[in-house]
Amino acid sequence: MTALPPPATAPAGWYPDPYTGGFRYFDGRQWTGPAVPSVPGATPTLEPKPEHPSLPFSVAIGALVVLTVSLIVGKIVVDVLVDADWPLGVYIFVAAIVSYGPSIAWGFYVRRRFGAGSFASIGWRPRWSDLGWGPLTWLTAVLSQAVMAAIILALDIPFTSNIDDGEVTGDDRTYVVALLAAAVVAAPLVEEMVFRGIVLRGFLSRMPAVAALLAQGVLFGAAHIDPARGTGNIGLVMVLSTVGVVLGGSAYLFRRLGPPMLAHAILNGVALTLVLTGALDGVESPFEFLL
Repeated sequence: MTALPPPATAPAGWYPDPYTGGFRYFDGRQWTGPAVPSVPGATPTLEPKPEHPSLPFSVAIGALVVLTVSLIVGKIVVDVLVDADWPLGVYIFVAAIVSYGPSIAWGFYVRRRFGAGSFASIGWRPRWSDLGWGPLTWLTAVLSQAVMAAIILALDIPFTSNIDDGEVTGDDRTYVVALLAAAVVAAPLVEEMVFRGIVLRGFLSRMPAVAALLAQGVLFGAAHIDPARGTGNIGLVMVLSTVGVVLGGSAYLFRRLGPPMLAHAILNGVALTLVLTGALDGVESPFEFLL
């Protein structure tokens, strides 16, 4: 005896809502989203935008703890090994592995535990359109940095760039390659996965979207604090928090990490290129804030 086919349901589309008098979308399995008002002579045609995916709040806290501890350990390891007189590229590689490795492992755990093994559960769903939206996100981030830089200058807030052109030079090719790989590849992939793929989605399970975007942005800025910069961290955190909010907004709107990852890579790539080539040597603020 052959099995009977599953019962057919109505096709996906908009249908009259008997409770509100408007229309509500049926995705072929269930009703989704709120009803929309009825307009005489018109019927909705576009599929409603789905709610932003979320993760348990504890997952976001776990990601922050893992990243914080690994960044501290990475700095300690490099400080311990600094007397070994190894090539600078080796130190960058070691720091990247120690600082980012645990966060990558956490991302794989979240994917397996809460996303049925799918990378889409943490926002990794690349699309060809990301090649266009990424640069637009980058431009928005640069403009937001410029606005924040003007505020910092006007209020005379201490600021120290996280790229020291006295330490970053292009004399050692291995060092340059390692630095670019860490800043343009590793940092965007890992930091976007943590802050926009896990933290933002975890916060969305407990907070309104605006609060979640602001919180993850500030935490992104705070992740770049270095005690060696002293009060200069204040302005730096303000600038990078602004960038974090923009990147978070991009991830929220597109429901994926492609655009903010690409924007993050462009930001770091442009900043390092300007410093390594000496293009802005002797140029005073506010241009240094954009690095």
